[in-house]
Amino acid sequence: MNINPHLELSNLLKDLGVKPGDTLMVHASLRSLGEAMPADIVSAGLRRALGPEGTLAMPTLSYETVNAENPLFDTEETPSCVGSLSEAFRRQQGVVRSLHPTHSAAAIGPNTSDLLVGHEKDHTPCGEHSPFAILPKLGGRILFLGCDFTVNTMMHAVEEQVMPPYLLEEEPVDFILTDARGRQITSAVRCHSFKGYVQRYDRLESLLPEGAIKRGQLLAADCMLVDAQAAWDAALAAIKKDPLYFVDKE
Repeated sequence: MNINPHLELSNLLKDLGVKPGDTLMVHASLRSLGEAMPADIVSAGLRRALGPEGTLAMPTLSYETVNAENPLFDTEETPSCVGSLSEAFRRQQGVVRSLHPTHSAAAIGPNTSDLLVGHEKDHTPCGEHSPFAILPKLGGRILFLGCDFTVNTMMHAVEEQVMPPYLLEEEPVDFILTDARGRQITSAVRCHSFKGYVQRYDRLESLLPEGAIKRGQLLAADCMLVDAQAAWDAALAAIKKDPLYFVDKE
């Protein structure tokens, strides 16, 4: 008898530790699951594991195509540049995307508004109104599905608490942002720099306290489920002590 793929994925996610009612930010490599797993199956499995009371979120970053040369961002039309699952998810019915030119996120579920509303107020990529800064406050967790800490967007929000010298460009870019209703605003945002530096967010893993990370397997993918507040606290303590802790010079 064939197993419903949504149900199979949901059960595997529950075995990993995903709970109904969680607020979950997912970083994923769809290819890591193996056998050309469709994005809609993965999203459905995630939503089933979270249940109707849970909130599913994903980064939908667009910094590769939205920049000083092309300062136009549209929540409905601008593609995500961080993977096929992210791009497919943002297009699904009922999914909402935050209004930010380079570092938006998309979500569906009861905590969507708490996560996303107000991101356009930030004049940096991951400021205090960003979903990545708000996630820990909601008791959220981060799922790394077939990827590791090097893609952890929340780290930028941690960095913005300290503003290390490598982080931002000096001059802001005037972006034109179009929301889901077609309304436009102009927002001056200082984009990321990192000139002369390489990100080393993998160093966070060794700083996490016991119990803050769960490891497991989802089909062919190695996965990690991480408590966002514990990760935030550990990363912030490290970067306050050494502003260059999470980078190496090129």
